[in-house]
Amino acid sequence: MKKDQHGLKRTMTARHIMMMALGGAIGAGLFKGSSSAVDMAGPSVILAYLIGGIILLFVMQGLAEMAVQNKEARTFRDLVQNSIGKFPAFFLDWIYWKMWVLNIAAEAVVAAIFLQYWLPDYPVWLLTLIVAVLVTAVNLFSVKAFAETEYWLALIKISVIILFILAGVVLLLVSFGDHTAPGFSNLTAHGGFFPNGAGGLVTAMLVVIYSYGGTEIIGVTLAETKNPEKVVPKAVRSTLTRIIAFYLFPFFIIVSLIPWNEVNSSAVSPFVLVFQLIGIPGADHVMNAVILLAIISSMNSGLYGSSRVLYTQALDGRISKRFAWLSKRQVPVVAILVCTSFLYVGVLISLFIGSKTFDYLMGSLGYTVLFIWLIIAFAHLKSRKVQPDKGTYYVKAFPVTTWLAIIALLLILIGVIWTTSIVITGVTLTIYLVIIGAFFIKKRKNRL
Repeated sequence: MKKDQHGLKRTMTARHIMMMALGGAIGAGLFKGSSSAVDMAGPSVILAYLIGGIILLFVMQGLAEMAVQNKEARTFRDLVQNSIGKFPAFFLDWIYWKMWVLNIAAEAVVAAIFLQYWLPDYPVWLLTLIVAVLVTAVNLFSVKAFAETEYWLALIKISVIILFILAGVVLLLVSFGDHTAPGFSNLTAHGGFFPNGAGGLVTAMLVVIYSYGGTEIIGVTLAETKNPEKVVPKAVRSTLTRIIAFYLFPFFIIVSLIPWNEVNSSAVSPFVLVFQLIGIPGADHVMNAVILLAIISSMNSGLYGSSRVLYTQALDGRISKRFAWLSKRQVPVVAILVCTSFLYVGVLISLFIGSKTFDYLMGSLGYTVLFIWLIIAFAHLKSRKVQPDKGTYYVKAFPVTTWLAIIALLLILIGVIWTTSIVITGVTLTIYLVIIGAFFIKKRKNRL
């Protein structure tokens, strides 16, 4: 089996990393965050996800080109450090790690809540433990086992979303029994397409950016991907079209079928509501199972991404070498176990703020995805000056598309700061200041 020079096996193929990106992006942000996004923007949520998808496309094209130019890169830091310096690379690594460990903490609690739907007599902490053990075991076994598991989990999600889209189209256009096809009247019948104005659209962008976050995990798979300079661009192209489609079409169906102001008031997911409308027996159980798999899939990707950040940091001597220890299967066991510990942090947080755990963490995570995309975009612009050879992934619209992405992200950031809770903004800023302080402390000790 081919390995990179540091010991990680190159066992992942284009289909693996494509499904991993889908698994990371199509998770709780879609199935649980959908209600919040619709409540903020109304029918214009469709436009919000279209704008977010275009920005994602531009950012990921830049990431793909950098991967082609840096064939020996293992993770984000290797891609951006040569072009924009040590501090942005350090900051990117650690906010990416922070994003995933907080995400798996939030989603662990959500997964337990969905399990309680079938097991109401079991406490949340016990069900969270079961989920944590399952996700940890998959990641500890082998990279190939992880990639295959993530592939099939993502495939299940995608299949159900396609079924959802087909069922939604039938409900929109065909009347049967007690159901009257609404057509597209709900898009404008309840306060117009922008019921909450431009402010609602801007506020929803934080949920949108969070929802799309996870796609950039492709940049963490470099050390374990066969022929990354060929596979990564291919995976980026195929993944983006699917992610945009799997968000735009479902949201279009949700706000067309159900009045937008009734979506968030329902006790069940809008996905369950649509299946109930078509009269599918046991729709609540089917969708509960799918949403649970979606969350576990996203946790799977998050644990992979966060553990690889620790591994490469340790390999370069930036943190303890213990995090670089590999099992016989070439899996970074210590790094995975440390990241897994944050699953239990989610349980502790839920003791204080209960079901609001996900909503609070989602706000901070949205900020982080914004900064990750901005750093990648700036690095791509600079990389074209450092390495004028455009390689095999040259897109004629570069660097205009990257500039457009940066301008759009900065405008969204200003809007998000203006409309987001000061508590969420303050907590996120504090975490960032800790990361910045750690960089300068290490620099003073000549460890960077």
